[in-house]
Amino acid sequence: MQDNETVAAHKADSERVEPRDAANAPAAQLKMPADADFDRLTALAAAASSSPAALLALAEGEGLAVRSRFGVEATTAQDVLRQIENVADTPAPDTARLPFHFELPILVSGTQVGKLVVFSSEPRSDLDADEIGYLTSLAALAASLIALRDRSHAGARAEAALVHAETRRAIALEAAALASWVWNPRSGSIECDALLPQLFNLPAATRMRARDVLVAIDRRDIGKTRALFQEALAGSDDYSGEYRIRGIDPPRWLAARGRVVERDASGKPTLVFGVNYDITERRATEERQRFLLRELNHRVKNTLATVQALATQTVRHAREPREFLDAFSERLRALGLAHGLLSEHEWRGIGIRELTRVELTPFDEANAPRIAILGQDALLTPDQALGLALILHELASNALKYGALSVPPGRVSVAWIIQGGADGKRLVLDWTESGGPVVTPPSRHGFGSILIRRSLAKVISSEVRHEYLPEGVRARISMPFGQPAGH
Repeated sequence: MQDNETVAAHKADSERVEPRDAANAPAAQLKMPADADFDRLTALAAAASSSPAALLALAEGEGLAVRSRFGVEATTAQDVLRQIENVADTPAPDTARLPFHFELPILVSGTQVGKLVVFSSEPRSDLDADEIGYLTSLAALAASLIALRDRSHAGARAEAALVHAETRRAIALEAAALASWVWNPRSGSIECDALLPQLFNLPAATRMRARDVLVAIDRRDIGKTRALFQEALAGSDDYSGEYRIRGIDPPRWLAARGRVVERDASGKPTLVFGVNYDITERRATEERQRFLLRELNHRVKNTLATVQALATQTVRHAREPREFLDAFSERLRALGLAHGLLSEHEWRGIGIRELTRVELTPFDEANAPRIAILGQDALLTPDQALGLALILHELASNALKYGALSVPPGRVSVAWIIQGGADGKRLVLDWTESGGPVVTPPSRHGFGSILIRRSLAKVISSEVRHEYLPEGVRARISMPFGQPAGH
């Protein structure tokens, strides 16, 4: 609990400014884009602090702009923000002061990106420590939401960077090992160095037919390659193309650069110089980057949807703001731990042992462990890992509040086995509590129980069984299994 001096230190005087009419307010401020997530946060902030109005402002240009408001018109909200921003530098007469306001910074990676403000046009007492705690948690949630949205835009920014990187790499490769050639369009013959036939998977030679080179190009790329070359011959002079070589798996990619250097009196090309070089590694790297970008975009969208669903369902089942904030923050943390592990492994999947250890460590005691983890390691897909992370968090959270982990003698066993054969294997995980209070089935199922049953909904053929036995809670999770971790 914070004392009165701490509460007073958070409170700042500000000037009271009468609302300006719409004609005098900037258009961008009056036409604030609707944002349901931020609107829920400002509404919760007002309720948690028993204030009639609240606003959320984010950095825009060199200042702040209101992005969400509750209990106040847009022009008045912007005027309140202007008063708060100017109060430190330009004290106003007592008659113009706003009777009450309280603000908290919104910090992302240690940098302030905005403010959460509650205020009143009538005098009122200072906020108590609990109210400040609620507002602090809401400001942290706003920061988490902003950070998640920034990641959703990272894919687009990375793709733009990839375009520039491709150009830089193309220039750099000009200085790499090149296979040079000279083509006579009249005779159809190509004079070349020894590297060219190697690149095209042809017998060693220093003279080849243009037709043989063309036939060596993969059929998927031959149409585009022919069109670009015909364009150069018709008058543009310069040729540039990339294509795969037929009959090589995995594909070999070549880049080609050419130029018409001689033409006859009628304008027909008589001599063409060019080079080829292997770009297989570059294309593989680019494809890998594109795959990771697609996966990142897909996962961030799924994560945002999951976070929004968690927030909606948690607040629906919460009886008061504090209960919502605690439950939602812990579920968000569990999801974040799984996300961190998947990011470290480039979203290829993670081992069940590592995931279980990371998710359950906060609920165990380092000096006297009470949670036993048993089973050979197995590789989980991203969807399996995220779903299982939420299930483990809910089971452990319930055990700590009501079950085996709520009393010193209580113990939890988390064990799994792999069942089945070549036709299909399944990973079966058992959560078993013992030594705790006598269990009685709940009269109603809260969102935690619902979340346990639904967390693997995206994993086809998965099953979750949750039982409240007198001797302790048990749960069995069954899902399709791919291969041991590390393979």
